[in-house]
Amino acid sequence: MNHKVYAVIGLGQFGMTVACTLAQAGCEVMAVDNDDEKIQDIAEKVTYAVRADVSEPGVLKSLGVGNADAAIIAVSENLEASITATMQVVELGVPYVIAKAAGDLQGRILKKIGATQVIFPEHAMGYRVARNILTTGLVDVFELSPNFSVAQFIIPEEWVGKTLKEIRVREKYHINIIGIRKKEDIDVNVHPEKPLEKGCCLVAVGRNSDLNARPFLRKGEMGEIRF
Repeated sequence: MNHKVYAVIGLGQFGMTVACTLAQAGCEVMAVDNDDEKIQDIAEKVTYAVRADVSEPGVLKSLGVGNADAAIIAVSENLEASITATMQVVELGVPYVIAKAAGDLQGRILKKIGATQVIFPEHAMGYRVARNILTTGLVDVFELSPNFSVAQFIIPEEWVGKTLKEIRVREKYHINIIGIRKKEDIDVNVHPEKPLEKGCCLVAVGRNSDLNARPFLRKGEMGEIRF
């Protein structure tokens, strides 16, 4: 169980998801928002749920947010509240401050006033959707760097019953298989001599050029995009 303490400031869809996911992982979570209805919705899912206007200086100190191991500022729609909340948690000495930004200017401001990390969820999701559309045949893509990615794809029909050793994936396609997915289960202990089953997905890592070339997929093949 994770005993770290997290403060999530702002309970829009993003903040609510972050708070609930951390709580489900066993973390101690304080959720703060100025909307009574949102506080009521999350009250039983997190450790503490507090209604407060974070645009008021000093309010986060009074709530004990300074004791958190990390704070997630998820109030990007309200620039004043976003800046004030970020300044407060930085001044309180919270070791790690993640601030959500709606645009580049807001992101630069949040970084300048001390946010450890600034994230752009809508930009990231839009980029990911576009990458999946462009890489037809890949079920999902996660970019590791400008040149390398992790991708998931449904195995071609002709691979069913064959082993990775027989197919010679690394030698022929220059990608490494790091996992096999069956429905919601992922097996990272890949056995090169175990026959592949129909409908399973392979999780591969490799250069973007090799993954995008996808000679191992049938022309026009497109799997379900997962997020």
